[in-house]
Amino acid sequence: MKPKIKDVAKVAGVSPATVSRVLNNRGYISEKTRENVYKAMKDINYFPNDLARSLFSKRTNLFGIIIPTINNPYFGELVFHMENICADLGYKVLLCNSLNRVDKEKKYWEMLVRNQVDGVIVATHNRGLVDNQEQYNLPIVAIDQYLSDKIPIVGSDNYGGGQLATNYLLEKGCRKIVHFNGPLDLETPANLRRKAYEDVITKAGRVPITYEIKDVFSQKIQLDVIERLFAEHPDVDGVFTSDDLMASTLLEAANRKGKDIIIVGYDGASTTRLLLPNLKTIQQPVQLVAETSIKALVEIVEKGKLESMPFETKLPVKLIT
Repeated sequence: MKPKIKDVAKVAGVSPATVSRVLNNRGYISEKTRENVYKAMKDINYFPNDLARSLFSKRTNLFGIIIPTINNPYFGELVFHMENICADLGYKVLLCNSLNRVDKEKKYWEMLVRNQVDGVIVATHNRGLVDNQEQYNLPIVAIDQYLSDKIPIVGSDNYGGGQLATNYLLEKGCRKIVHFNGPLDLETPANLRRKAYEDVITKAGRVPITYEIKDVFSQKIQLDVIERLFAEHPDVDGVFTSDDLMASTLLEAANRKGKDIIIVGYDGASTTRLLLPNLKTIQQPVQLVAETSIKALVEIVEKGKLESMPFETKLPVKLIT
């Protein structure tokens, strides 16, 4: 039979009410009494009931994180940092890997609501979650996604990154520079990478050439677009892609065909840097993105609103060559 509070109280030589006060950090408790209670818990292998404690504190100390795919090195590293930060702050994480599927995102959202999480970090596109957020008044912070005019956004300086990448290709003497980007109809700050590319190319007196990839996580679709690029622009010598996975697929395809192309990606996750150390990329400050978004979510949860940060936070990027 699992030990109960009264069993802890008996071993510690205190009342069950005192044990409850220790567990909930409520009222004055001497350090000696606190130590006796924790020692008794350890001796009889007692673990507090988090659900019962959450009913008292009105908090579950749970955060949900919804990402499109854990297979992407950037999101994998982002979640790694977020979980570590949350653990240091006393929060646990429920990770939702949506695979960009509408049905999975809705089910995950319902699961997070049922588990009464204190807040959610959303790194996927709007799949109708905003309506639920307003219905349940659940704090949300978005990562590089426009979900509503009430939900704060944390991300990198996408426009600045696009400028760095495109200017680098121009400085390296590339004569035909192409850009690979996700669907423009998705409302995301990442579209500023494309705008920066087109602005810089136009200012240089050239015509922008942008290829949209409808599903940026599908390697087959990426390869189809790459084949079309090579057929339509066989003289391409510079490409700026909106993420490193796209860049690595293009790099492999170019090597197979013996094409000499300078490629600049975007993300710069540590795993990608390890596997492709020579890949030129715009590196996002992934740990800072994690810290900033968690800080914002904690502030909303604890204060009821965001006071110390702007609606949209753009963190600095750097070019890795």
